[in-house]
Amino acid sequence: MPSNNPGFNTRAVHAGQAFEPRTGAVVPPLHFSSTFAQDGIGNLRAGYEYGRGGNPTRDALQEQLAAVENGTHAFSFSSGLAAEDSLIRALAEPGDHIVLGNDAYGGTYRLINGVLGGWGIGNTPVDMADHDALKQAIGANKTKLVWVETPSNPMMRITDIAAVAKIAHDAGALLVVDNTFASPALQQPLDLGADVVVHSTTKYIGGHSDVVGGAIVVKDPVLAEAIGFIQFAVGAVSGPMDAFLTTRGLKTLGVRMRTHSENAMAVAQWLAQRPEVSAVHYPGLPEHPGHELAKKQMSGFGGMVSVQFTGGENAARTIAEATRVFTLAESLGGIESLMNYPSEMTHASVKGTELAVPVNLLRLSVGIEDTKDLIADLEQAFTKL
Repeated sequence: MPSNNPGFNTRAVHAGQAFEPRTGAVVPPLHFSSTFAQDGIGNLRAGYEYGRGGNPTRDALQEQLAAVENGTHAFSFSSGLAAEDSLIRALAEPGDHIVLGNDAYGGTYRLINGVLGGWGIGNTPVDMADHDALKQAIGANKTKLVWVETPSNPMMRITDIAAVAKIAHDAGALLVVDNTFASPALQQPLDLGADVVVHSTTKYIGGHSDVVGGAIVVKDPVLAEAIGFIQFAVGAVSGPMDAFLTTRGLKTLGVRMRTHSENAMAVAQWLAQRPEVSAVHYPGLPEHPGHELAKKQMSGFGGMVSVQFTGGENAARTIAEATRVFTLAESLGGIESLMNYPSEMTHASVKGTELAVPVNLLRLSVGIEDTKDLIADLEQAFTKL
């Protein structure tokens, strides 16, 4: 690393990315090998034996991920949900409980409730801003993990990471923060007291909608040992090409997030002035209930905007199917702008539960296109109402 206290962008570009010593190649080579020659039985060259257990390209990404999250150990997985599943299996056991936000990502809730519930893991969704309710939910069960998304998906609620960390730790629980929406460019949960950070690296870290992946980052070596064992034993690891693409995306995360944030602010401000809109959920707006907290624990407000329409479900569906620059698609965090109707798309699995998303809501992943073109696209779509 070029200095003793490198900044975020320097870490993103250089951590785990030393030039290749034989040729001097500035970009480290991509290692596709599934197995590695041994210099005698049990005498592993540089510690490599088999691709599931270790790969130089994946290790380089893991070093990079740890650096940008101010952690000491990072683990790269084949998807965000694979990372979450491995994390829970590493740190919890049947009979344990997870307290999670009542507006969590639908896939996370489906995993915890629908898959791991059958394994004996209980859960309680709560409003993370209601600290009394949080304490009660933790205390009523054998709670092992408190699970926070901030900003949350898709309601863009902001949780006080430091305050919730204290509540969790006082009760003997660990705090997990899903940092996917903010990204490490804008928020450092480990520095605020979180024990574990999880990511869908598919989103802002990869940043180009061309790779699926997940990550876990920690500081505690005991947690790292448990997670590392599950990563090796279960094997839901990122492949070499996926790791390479994720590394390439991460190098430009800082500069991309600045443009995502600038565009999202402009879009949110435009939406807030429209009579067809009943609510805009963006922490950068002063009227957002989490605005001051977001200013305190984030260095920017991010690229995600959710909007609700006075015309209800029909209005939301009409806009979702009328844009031309915004693409109607799942996922988020890529350089291109995407529009999602969560009730029937990303959050369909929580319909009918207290995590259900309003049917008049659209989630916008604001890309890095020219701001004027994004607003013009929304303006032409609004003429269809």
